[in-house]
Amino acid sequence: MSAVTSSTTASALPQLRRSLTTARLPKWAPAAIAGTSIAVACGIGAGFGLASHLQWGLIAAALFVIISYGVSARVEGRRQAKDRLATSVVWVAFVLAVVPLAALTFYTVQQGLAVVDGNFLTHSMKGVLSAGPGGGIYHALIGTLQQVALATLMAVPVGLLTAVYLVEYGRGRLAKTVTFFVDVMTGVPSIVAGLFILSVWILGLGFSYSGFAGSLALAILMMPVVVRSTEEMLKLVPNELREASYALGVPRWKTILRIVIPTAIGGITTGVMLAVARITGETAPVLMLVFGADIINNNPFQDPQQSLPMYIWQQYAQVNNDFGYARAWGAALVLIAFVMGLNLIARGIARWRSPKTGH
Repeated sequence: MSAVTSSTTASALPQLRRSLTTARLPKWAPAAIAGTSIAVACGIGAGFGLASHLQWGLIAAALFVIISYGVSARVEGRRQAKDRLATSVVWVAFVLAVVPLAALTFYTVQQGLAVVDGNFLTHSMKGVLSAGPGGGIYHALIGTLQQVALATLMAVPVGLLTAVYLVEYGRGRLAKTVTFFVDVMTGVPSIVAGLFILSVWILGLGFSYSGFAGSLALAILMMPVVVRSTEEMLKLVPNELREASYALGVPRWKTILRIVIPTAIGGITTGVMLAVARITGETAPVLMLVFGADIINNNPFQDPQQSLPMYIWQQYAQVNNDFGYARAWGAALVLIAFVMGLNLIARGIARWRSPKTGH
């Protein structure tokens, strides 16, 4: 019986091996299917007179998913075809997310490079006609840097300490209440934060429009993002590190300061930079509280002040003004470069301060 079983198994092995190694699409098949889908979509778009290339792209994406599933089902079987279907959907989603971002960046760089130069970065709009040439963003650049810096100085310490409380100390009803309000503040529109500061700071307490008033609203928008990101990073720190520190007699506050926060500093820094990037482009609260100015104002605590988002809006709001449009694109390019620089700095700090692992 054992001899018969062994011979049967031996004869079945080649057939099993062939079933595992045959009936597979070649590695170049997805690229070929993608090229075919694009060609067919272009033919359909041209044949039906579709003027928008976006429609051509959507048709190509749908054809890629359908053809990938059909070819895989015929050659590899329905089980493998389902895997191909999921992979195709993921690739299509990736392309649909990347293409608009790449197109936006390319168009902004293309339009902005024609304007951005030394004169544009070092001059304000004082004495410059809105419909005429010249002018720059120096006053708006100063305002944005000061307002974002003040908001960061106010929001980061409060957000960091709140997250430490929720993770390390928070228990019971108070922690649940704080978590609830943090979640609510995460979804608060920027215009609501601006209205709150306008009612309390300017109308209630009698302070004037200033860059600091805008920073207060920006800090409100930034704080819940810092709390949430820091809280998640602190939760990722292994409890074994805390327990080892406690076992050595280290107090809890020193464990948090010397062990927990340095371990999570990479993620915390990234979260802070994401929060900074969010408030850098806010327009509504700045428009309500900072009020805008065409001159340079180096004092964020007194008198109206300009910012890059509001400058872009003001320049682009001028109808049939090519000079205003050009200045708006130049300011948009500088704003994108500023946000990208912040993210690069955050990655550098995260890599520098993250715990070093070795063998």
